[in-house]
Amino acid sequence: MKLISVITPCYNEEENVESVYQQVKEVFSRLPGYSYEHIFIDNSSKDRTVSILKEIASADRNVKLIVNARNFGHIRSPYYALLQSHGDAALFLVADLQDPPAMIADFIKKWEEGYKIVVGIKTQSKETPLMFAIRRFYYRMAARLAEVELLKDFTGFGLYDKQVIEILRKIDDPYPYFRGLIADIGFEAAKIEYVQPARKRGITKNNFYTLYDMAMLGITNHSKVPLRLAAMLGFGMSILSLLTGLIYFLYKLIFWKSFTVGIAPLVIGMFFIGSVQLFFLGIIGEYIGSIHTQVLKRPLVIEKERINFD
Repeated sequence: MKLISVITPCYNEEENVESVYQQVKEVFSRLPGYSYEHIFIDNSSKDRTVSILKEIASADRNVKLIVNARNFGHIRSPYYALLQSHGDAALFLVADLQDPPAMIADFIKKWEEGYKIVVGIKTQSKETPLMFAIRRFYYRMAARLAEVELLKDFTGFGLYDKQVIEILRKIDDPYPYFRGLIADIGFEAAKIEYVQPARKRGITKNNFYTLYDMAMLGITNHSKVPLRLAAMLGFGMSILSLLTGLIYFLYKLIFWKSFTVGIAPLVIGMFFIGSVQLFFLGIIGEYIGSIHTQVLKRPLVIEKERINFD
């Protein structure tokens, strides 16, 4: 029997973890040719998530639990759990049930056809229309900027062959942008479209900072376009400033008595140039921060305990 590893990261999801466990168990009960391990990794939850998962794990040896020593963030923790899997294939499944567990069977079917990567493509979502539109805009912008062909509307929900997992282990990235790494590996991906359901219980743990962090990580890890744009824009603005200065100078010579330059153009120009400089200093800072993270080479997570891995 082939072993499938299901990875579910969670943080303060006491209202959802038992439901996602039951739904995954039900899916595999209808797949007699496969065994599975369901790996939950908890990012130091403050509610009853860990105690609920320990009760489930004590009753079901298919459930494995990793409890982190602290909250290591939404990027490092899921990736670490993926590297702890032992299956012939592994798949990500979020704890809030916005990734439909019923699609596991569809992923496995495509994997058995020979695809090393099978991904869910979110064509529609029952979240707020504004948020869905912003996400779609970002996916397309990142895809245009990236040096590799990124998958649009791909959140990480998908199935990955053990060969892919072995490649990820060799990459050894301390702060990985998983969606970009999957595209960077280069295997052809089977795409399965789905409509993302709305969260039924609990509230999202993402905020503006976490979303911004992931968005900037996707750009800085896979594109040099913002840096090149800063250089090109700086060169273009210097030429424009020189031409503007020459025009003002000639106009003043011709209309010496009637033309008054005033300070308005000077003030506007200073504010404009200052804002552009601050913007691109921020871009450069993001790249420096990414380099700093790579150089520190800290571990993805520190475990507090693990259950059922013996």
